[in-house]
Amino acid sequence: MEKEAVIIKQAEFNPRIRKYILFIVAFYLFISVAGIPLILIWYLGLGQHVSRRYYENLNCRLTDSHLEFKKGILFRVEKTIPLENIQDITFIDNPFLRWFDLRILKIETAGSSNPQGSDMKLIGIVDTPEFKEKVLAQRTVIRNKALTMMGGGTGSGEEDSIELLREIRDLLKDLKNK
Repeated sequence: MEKEAVIIKQAEFNPRIRKYILFIVAFYLFISVAGIPLILIWYLGLGQHVSRRYYENLNCRLTDSHLEFKKGILFRVEKTIPLENIQDITFIDNPFLRWFDLRILKIETAGSSNPQGSDMKLIGIVDTPEFKEKVLAQRTVIRNKALTMMGGGTGSGEEDSIELLREIRDLLKDLKNK
């Protein structure tokens, strides 16, 4: 039986992400030229509904062993990333995002073959730097536990490795002499 994951931090999302979605989609409709007639429909109702539903369905939480993220309206996406697999967390802040009071966290994992370069992109988390630090701190805790378990809990893993290498060297010398 698997133990229940302990929630360390439940991310809260900035409500301004709704305006960001409205603006970004309208921008893409505008540059596509064919979408220009749809901009009015987007701003008068459809966009309001879609951005509100998207915001309501955002969910991200940090547990003691992984990071969970859920989003989507028609197509739901649920991602779970084990903390020990996280290689890089990129904090993105630019004037356009600051205008909406939003930040982006891009999370990349070991062995990622994702063409976009990140496994998870979190837009609009309130107090993004604090959330990033909590993820990094918990990842460090997980990695330290793994190192302690590999070292057998006694002494440092490096000392044990050196002793093992010495034993192998001595055995090879004995085999060579025979």
